[in-house]
Amino acid sequence: MLRGCLLVCAFVALTRAGVLVEFSGSSLTVLHLSRTGSHLVKRDVSCSGHWTVYGSRCLLFVPRAMTWAKAEKNCLALGGNLASVHNWKEYQDIQSLIISQTQRPQKAWIGGSDAQQENIWLWSDGSQFLYTNWCRGEPNNRGVQNCLQINHTAMKCWDNLQCRYHLPSVCAKPR
Repeated sequence: MLRGCLLVCAFVALTRAGVLVEFSGSSLTVLHLSRTGSHLVKRDVSCSGHWTVYGSRCLLFVPRAMTWAKAEKNCLALGGNLASVHNWKEYQDIQSLIISQTQRPQKAWIGGSDAQQENIWLWSDGSQFLYTNWCRGEPNNRGVQNCLQINHTAMKCWDNLQCRYHLPSVCAKPR
C-alpha cells in the first residue's frame, strides 16, 4: 500500500512539474509538457531541449539567419541535419513548428540542395528526395540557386535560392 501511495504522489508531483507519465502495457514513457502560446505541447524525453516531437522525428526551428551551409553545420552540431521532407504530413509538421515559433509562415532553409549536380536534388541527411512542393516554375535555376527554401510566396511552397542568403532554418533528427 505504501508503494502504491508513493507512485501516486510521484505521479502528481511530476505532473505539476510539467512532466507527463504515460503507461502503455508494461512500458513507461516520460514526456515533458511546455506552453507555446496558449497550447500545451508534449515533449518526448528523446527530444530534449528545444526540440519538438513530430511523428518519428524531433524538429527544431533555428531563428538565427545563416547561409545554408552554416545552417546545416549548426544542425549537425545539434545532432541532426537540415530537415528533409518525405510527404505532405511532414511538410505540415514543419509549417506548424515555424508558425508556433514565429506566428507566421516564415521563409526558412531545409535540407534540399542540388549543389553537387544541377537538377539532381538531394537531402543533406542522405534520405531519398521523392516528395516535392515546388512553387510554380521552380526550381528555375536562375543564377546559382542550389539550396531549398520553404514558405516562398503566399502559396508557402518551395523555391531554389542562392545558398549565400541568410535565412532561419529547421533541423531534424530521429527520435
